[in-house]
Amino acid sequence: MSSPDRRAMLRLVPQTAETYVPSQWFCGHCGSPPPNNETPAPPARVCGDCGLGLLLEARADAAPRPNDPFLIVDGSLHVCALSGESEKLLAVAETDVINRPVTELLTPADAEAAGAESLAAAIMWAARGEDEPSRVMVRPANVFGVRMPLRVGACGPPRAALLVLE
Repeated sequence: MSSPDRRAMLRLVPQTAETYVPSQWFCGHCGSPPPNNETPAPPARVCGDCGLGLLLEARADAAPRPNDPFLIVDGSLHVCALSGESEKLLAVAETDVINRPVTELLTPADAEAAGAESLAAAIMWAARGEDEPSRVMVRPANVFGVRMPLRVGACGPPRAALLVLE
């Protein structure tokens, strides 16, 4: 009962699956990956290079490289970890800024930024698990006239935002 002029009921649609982006484990203090870039066993999540940081996972395009300055910030916008390079760049000690608001260290370079360009919004989206990294311009809270690009992505466990100063 089919006729040649009837259209097929099925048709091809564009692929809707997300593209695969590999993840990368890194130390929350020095940024070094684990040996052989292997997923660490749960009891072995302390960095073998520096012995100071926990190993965290992030998208490969968001993860810091060794010796990159970066911060780990939770969903309440408080600093959870600070890399050694960030300590030098921002002239602070990690022990002095843990559990302090990130705005005591970094502020938006553009006071008018809103929406996705907002520092707070970018951190909140990343801490909630937003997969796509974003970029915002920031400055150190105690310095004027300096602008630094910041890459914001999700990391964990536990879920948090990874802020890499570029």
